[in-house]
Amino acid sequence: MRVMLMIKGDPQPGAAPSEELIGAMGSYNDELKEAGVLVDLAGLLPSAMGRRVRLSGGNRSVIGGPFAGSKQLIAGYWILQVQSMEEAVDWADRFPFEAWSRIYPGEYGAEVEIEIRQVFEPEPSSASN
Repeated sequence: MRVMLMIKGDPQPGAAPSEELIGAMGSYNDELKEAGVLVDLAGLLPSAMGRRVRLSGGNRSVIGGPFAGSKQLIAGYWILQVQSMEEAVDWADRFPFEAWSRIYPGEYGAEVEIEIRQVFEPEPSSASN
């Protein structure tokens, strides 16, 4: 099964991660690669650089960031191929939470959260040819 791990947060424009965080994240990502579970990963730029397209009352509009509620915004993601949700939780639990919260204590606060969601994959068709 494929799952997406999403880390919450919204860094300030121009904020760069420290060498400590880059090292901790690199080690974590290498561990995922070496285990053969990593499918894809990316960090996201601040919401101040993003846009939202909204449909309301039949009208479309484009809204520029930044967006409120940084604890609900996604700062980055990983897509993993795992055997179970328990395995996904185990990988999320290995995330370097301490390094993340030390580097961004004001932005992300002492609480760091990774949300795990299974990727929808339709069942293979059992129709015979």
